Amino acid sequence: MKYDKFFALAKEAGITDCELSFTTSTSLEISLFHGEINNYSSNSSSSYLARGIYKGKMGSITSDVYNKDSAELFVKKIIENASVIENDDPVFIFQGSEKYRKINTFNKDLGKISPEIKLDKLYELEKKIRELDSRIIEVEAVGYEESSSTSTILNSHGLKLTQKNNNYVYYGASVAKEGEQVKTGFDLFLDNDFNKFSVDELAKSVVKESTSKLGGHQCASATYKAVLSQDVVKSFMSAYISSAVAEDVQKNSSLFVGKLGQKVASRKVTIEDKPLAKTIFAKGFDDEGVATKNLTIVKNGTLQSYLYNLTTAAKDKVESTGHGVVGGGSKVGTTTWYLEMKAGKKSLDELCKEVGNGVYITEVSGLHAGLNPRSGNFSLLSTGFMIENGKITHGLDIITVSGNLVELFNSITEVGSDSKEFASAIKCPSVIVKKIAVSGK
Repeated sequence: MKYDKFFALAKEAGITDCELSFTTSTSLEISLFHGEINNYSSNSSSSYLARGIYKGKMGSITSDVYNKDSAELFVKKIIENASVIENDDPVFIFQGSEKYRKINTFNKDLGKISPEIKLDKLYELEKKIRELDSRIIEVEAVGYEESSSTSTILNSHGLKLTQKNNNYVYYGASVAKEGEQVKTGFDLFLDNDFNKFSVDELAKSVVKESTSKLGGHQCASATYKAVLSQDVVKSFMSAYISSAVAEDVQKNSSLFVGKLGQKVASRKVTIEDKPLAKTIFAKGFDDEGVATKNLTIVKNGTLQSYLYNLTTAAKDKVESTGHGVVGGGSKVGTTTWYLEMKAGKKSLDELCKEVGNGVYITEVSGLHAGLNPRSGNFSLLSTGFMIENGKITHGLDIITVSGNLVELFNSITEVGSDSKEFASAIKCPSVIVKKIAVSGK
């Protein structure tokens, strides 16, 4: 009832279809430095997005508040914004899907745990990181972040959708030193079940992330057979699957133009988007109100589907795949919700044994600057280890890896069993690639 005025005024003003989506959220942030609290903040906020079709164009407005004056303002701004739109893209306020899956991403017990208990674990985490290894010279940061939100979509077709979610993160960063070499490491734990968090496991991981890089040196510049860690696969896979966005395909700016039903990767590679999987990232509907579904994007190396919102789907005369994401403006983008590469059966040790002699690449950086999305060519700063006689040996420092995304995914010969879930809503294992160019000494 609170929002009826907006819909009534929009109709009177000649806005044929309109929508109001809003999110209310709360957050808690705590961080320590040298045993002292250096940040403790608790906030609540709201955000509103009103969209409407006026004379065939989509207008929109965003706001942090909705009060007695908002309905008039929203209608006025929708008309103003729609009046300056020059493109002829089809636009939609969605009537609704036939069926929506019930999604549970809210754990009511998380909010019942006192801030004091959450803080105590932070003190314990900082202490354990510092004490685990004598080479740790600094604990740069430890922190806790918690968020809870409720998102709702209402529109003039009578559609009403709501989803609640919450989660928390513990994180730590350490600095290790050996001789003159100094390395940093960072890791985090993300979930919405507080009982799953282990101080010991996160502390060990943070320390390992920094100390494992010590003693590294450059290898000879050459082309190597390689194992790519889950972290590296995550980075490459995110960039690669962005080529499946239909808008980029329609603009001929994608690596997958004309590739539907064709081979785009090794037969070992199957990649799905799984918004309905039982994870904290689960999502029952996209930002346009379209019901989501689990979607196979690449199956055994063959491209199965592009990713569509309502506008790009209309251009190709297909149905939206439920991947629409609405930002601050009237333009609707496309995103994935929970990207997963199907795991294999071999452990990391078995992958290294199969490589024999090569490199184990554990981290790449500079992807946005070092990757050409049109050609797929990349050149990235990297770290990792040598693999000698099937075993991981000394670290690699100050190296660059280069190649081409299409060739990289086609050269995957084995997929590991060691799948890891990342805070970026991606789950993937380590893989073996036939070759990767490494620049060292």
